[in-house]
Order: sequence, then C-alpha cells, then structure tokens
Amino acid sequence: MTATEPGDIGYMRRALALACRGLGRTDPNPAVGCVLVREGRVVGEGFHARAGGPHAEVAALERAGEAASGACAYLTLEPCSHTGRTPPCADRLVTAGITRVVAAVGDPDPRVQGQGLARLSQAGVELGPSCLEDEASSLNAGFFKRARTGRPWVTLKLATSLDGRTATQCGESRWITSEAARADVHRLRRRHSAILTGSATVLADDPSLTVRVPEGSDLQPLRVLLDSSLRTPPGSGVVTGPGRCLLLTGPEPPGEARRALEAVGAEVMALPETSEGGLDLAAVWDELGRREVNSVLVECGATLASSVLAGSWVDRLVTYQAPTLLGAGSRAMLAGTPIESMDQRRDLTILERRELGPDLRITACPDPPG
Repeated sequence: MTATEPGDIGYMRRALALACRGLGRTDPNPAVGCVLVREGRVVGEGFHARAGGPHAEVAALERAGEAASGACAYLTLEPCSHTGRTPPCADRLVTAGITRVVAAVGDPDPRVQGQGLARLSQAGVELGPSCLEDEASSLNAGFFKRARTGRPWVTLKLATSLDGRTATQCGESRWITSEAARADVHRLRRRHSAILTGSATVLADDPSLTVRVPEGSDLQPLRVLLDSSLRTPPGSGVVTGPGRCLLLTGPEPPGEARRALEAVGAEVMALPETSEGGLDLAAVWDELGRREVNSVLVECGATLASSVLAGSWVDRLVTYQAPTLLGAGSRAMLAGTPIESMDQRRDLTILERRELGPDLRITACPDPPG
C-alpha cells in the first residue's frame, strides 16, 4: 500500500457523511459512502440508499461518467467481490478505470474479507492506506457485530427525570423530555433496523414506535414486540402502524389471540422461554440475526430494560435526561433486585454528552461485568 496523500482524510470524512444517509435502510447490507476524486476535484459521489439498490460505488461511478477514469475512490468499506443482488463492486471500479482506492476498513463478511481489495490489487489498482478506521467501524457497528457473532447491535434508550424516574406513580410519562429530545429519538430510530419493546409498555402507553421525521418516514424499522402470552390488542399502534410488526411469544401461544393478530398483518413467532417464564433473550437476538437485522433500538419499561442490561446484551445506552424531579414513589428507570454493595454496581464509559433544548442526551458504553 502507498502512503497517505494530502486530502485523503478530508475526502474520507465526506464519504462517511454520505454513508450516514443510509443507516437503518440498507439491511442486510452495511451503509457505505463513496467519493471519486480526480486531479484534486470531486467528480462523483454516492451512498448505498437501500438494499437492492445501487451500491455506493455504482452510484458514484454513474454520477462521474467518463470522468471516473483515472480517479481515486474513497470508500468507507472494502468493495464487495461477490455477486449478490448486484454484481461485484470491485469489478466495476476496475472496469471504470479507477487507479487508486482508499478503503477505510475491511469487510467482515466471509464472502469478502480482503478479497475485494485483493481483486483490485491484482488488476493493478493502487491501494492507499486505510484512514478513519474507527469511525468507519463505528458507523456500521451493527453490520460488523452481526457478521462476527450472528446477533445484532443493541442500543437501549431511556428517558428519565433528573432523579432517574420514567413516570409518575400512576404511570403518566408524557412528556418527561422536551420536544427537541423527542425529535432526536425519531432520528435515533431511523438509524436502527428494528425497534423492540415489551407487552407491558404496549399495554400501558400504546406506542406506535414509528419514525416520524420528514427524511425517514418512507421506510419504517421492523417493530419487534416481546409478548410471551400474546396480551397485545390487535388494534394497538405497534401492530397497525406502517411497516412490519413481529411478535415474539412463548412456545404455546393462545390460538385465538394469534389468529387475531395475524389477521391484522402481524407476524407471530414462538420462541423458547426461560425457567422464570420470560422469553429467552438469547433466542430473541439469534432470531433477529437470522433475519439479517443489523441493529436494534430497545425502548421499554424498567423490567425489560433491567433484563437486557443484566444479560450484558446492551452495546450502547442512550439516556435523555430532563431537568425535572418526579420524587419518591415515581417509577424508576430500572427494576430488579437492589444491589447491596458498591462492588455489584455496573459502570459505564461515557462516549458523548449533548444538550437538546433543556435536556441532556448521554451516550454510554456499559463496561464488562466484574
């Protein structure tokens, strides 16, 4: 590989910004951006907008036309080398006359894993050193995790008061956070492949769990509902809203309830339960991985949130904290058995703090237990 050239990092940052536009919309594929530069001028750029559509490289090549010949391609991910819904992008780059490629990170998909770059090298294309590898890996954390483990990336989202409460004693929770924070939640939903909740949340709040922002409402994430006894009403918003709804239930779901839910378009699937009677979360993640879901946003109540955290399933925790106090007796953000000593606590590494109107969004990574 050759040395980094002036402008490599800047062009890669642009490619990463383009790739972000496809987040949550490309499953089972990753979100990828591409910038073509010839003689110091951008001649084409593109991103993968949705599965089955043109890959980022193809979109950029089509915009560049003949100007692509002799250009350098900046890619947020190694180009594919296999035929799926579309032909190999590595071959398209060679045919177009691309003379140099800078890929931020290699593709973990077993069908690629270095073969795309090898094909370029064999064709005489110069390979520049990777740059912004951490940013590119983080961008497609869900795709990378599923490729390596078979399970999706899990983000747990919570909205609380300053004293860590999610609702009043009577269950009223609308609205703890501001309009700015709620709008940000919709942008967060848009970046995920699926939104998951439990039946208790549906029965209490009847959420729709849809994306309601102008730039993302055309393609809704899969709504996943954990309901071991199928208590969910067929007319609830999570079932009847736009897009697909998957209800994961226990091994012997009530037949009448199942038929009623399926009649309004929901898919119902039975999964194993734990000895305590709840759904086996390992089986939940395995099933979503089998369905090629890259990332899941969990929006739920205290009991399920505690179970997801206790099982070390959470890759990211996003909390929206409002400058208000709900006091003793209000509902806490987590349930479960109280800890008795500080060595039982679960520490977090703060990744980002951001103000959203009067509220504070904190993004954290749970540290490994122990």
